[in-house]
Amino acid sequence: MLHYFLPSWIKPCNESLRVDLCVYGGTAAGVIAAATAARRGLSAVILHPGHTLGGMTTSGLGLTDYGKKHVIGGAARQFYRDLGKLAGQSEEQWFFLPGAAQKVIDGYVREAGIPVRFFQFLDSVELDGPRIAGIRMLGGLRVEAKMFIDTTYEGDLMAKAGVAHTVGREANSVYGETINGVQVREKHQFTASVDPYVVPGDPSSGTLPWVNQQDAAPDGSGDQRVQAYNFRVCMTDDPALRMEWQKPEPYDPLDYELARRWFCLEQDAFNEQLRTHAERPGPIICKFDILSDRTPGGFVKTDTNNHGPFSSDFIGANHAWPGADYARRERIFQGHVNYQKGLYWFMANDPGIPDRYREIYAQFGLPRDEFPDTGHWPHQLYVREARRMLGDYVLTEADTQHHRHADDPVGMGSYTMDSHNCQRFVRDGRVLNEGDVQLPNAGPYAVSYRSIVPKRGECPNLLVPVCLSASHIAYGSVRMEPAFMVLAESAALAAALAIEAGVAVQDVPYDRLRELLEDAEQIFK
Repeated sequence: MLHYFLPSWIKPCNESLRVDLCVYGGTAAGVIAAATAARRGLSAVILHPGHTLGGMTTSGLGLTDYGKKHVIGGAARQFYRDLGKLAGQSEEQWFFLPGAAQKVIDGYVREAGIPVRFFQFLDSVELDGPRIAGIRMLGGLRVEAKMFIDTTYEGDLMAKAGVAHTVGREANSVYGETINGVQVREKHQFTASVDPYVVPGDPSSGTLPWVNQQDAAPDGSGDQRVQAYNFRVCMTDDPALRMEWQKPEPYDPLDYELARRWFCLEQDAFNEQLRTHAERPGPIICKFDILSDRTPGGFVKTDTNNHGPFSSDFIGANHAWPGADYARRERIFQGHVNYQKGLYWFMANDPGIPDRYREIYAQFGLPRDEFPDTGHWPHQLYVREARRMLGDYVLTEADTQHHRHADDPVGMGSYTMDSHNCQRFVRDGRVLNEGDVQLPNAGPYAVSYRSIVPKRGECPNLLVPVCLSASHIAYGSVRMEPAFMVLAESAALAAALAIEAGVAVQDVPYDRLRELLEDAEQIFK
């Protein structure tokens, strides 16, 4: 089951459904949207292109990227309260294990009686003018709905409905920003001059995998690259649960040659770190965030994320993902699985890695009691960014820095403007990474209702709370799971109002929507 898409998943189906609200995408945001609609008395269905609900929330991202907790309200806040209840706590739980999140998410669907159709990949959209009349899945299932919400990480329904969108990074000049576009910065760079060529010092031998021969474009210029993806892997050092790293097939040692050369060049520095952090060295290749309390034996489970110049982010391998067909996404997905499994095996076994670091990685492995359906590997690739809608209000750096304020908020963002690297390239005979930005906001900021609906004149019965209207760098702040859940609840309440009033989503009276949002305990300051 460790796949994005398999043709064998698609079963012939001549069924037609009619509902008030169709939610495409079984992410945490999608579940929140459907549950919200059900509470309003609407009939709803979730069509999920996959086999497990919850998206990244149930797929290893247990160290919640919350920014400022106090601006997370409504159903999103309740989710973290429910995690706390599950753990026997009286308050929210912001760090949690994948299995716990799965229980809560599946419980919402069960309690609300929401039908979920798994393995439903969008095939076509039937339009009546700009309005979605119905959608058809691979296999033949057809769904008519008064309103649709796209809660996929890719924005596939939005795109097939003909809604204006973009992919990649805008130049700074497009929205008057300062940190959009190409960015070559100091963080997450190699701390030594690592040779980029297959044969060191010989440009004619070609560059190592995923290293561009050409220098990067000038800082601030735009392109269609998207920030790197990875899997947020849950690991354990508990011998009773740990599964040892297996060498993947195929395995190409050149994929990890940059790391090997870096370790060789920085051997003295790494030895000093080992000396000063005798029990456990600081993060070098990956970031181990502890999710579970230590057991009596001192063992833990982690949310293991990208860290440093060479890590679990498969830099450059994902740029085709947003617009790729399902078969190509499956190939990209498997490429990421293979790369990341190979990285952990490399760190635990390669003789070029200092003994102490190899010992640390060998002490960890996949836990036998997490992700039983996918070989204990997370089910969801961390699609940090794909398509972004172009609405009448584009969230930009100006909003995050409080240079302007939306007057129709439906939620708030607060996390750092966070873009992972987008490419590797050669400059002056060494490898550099490009695209990493991690800069704070001026404080929590409003997300406009006009950022989650298509621009006026476009699709009048679609809301898009995940691939919302934002510039690349502003999306890097708002793209966090709590914010997606907040915006999805707001989208569902707006859909309910649009149905009740018989109006387009662009014409939902904001004053009335604001009342519903406040009743739902959403936060706007």
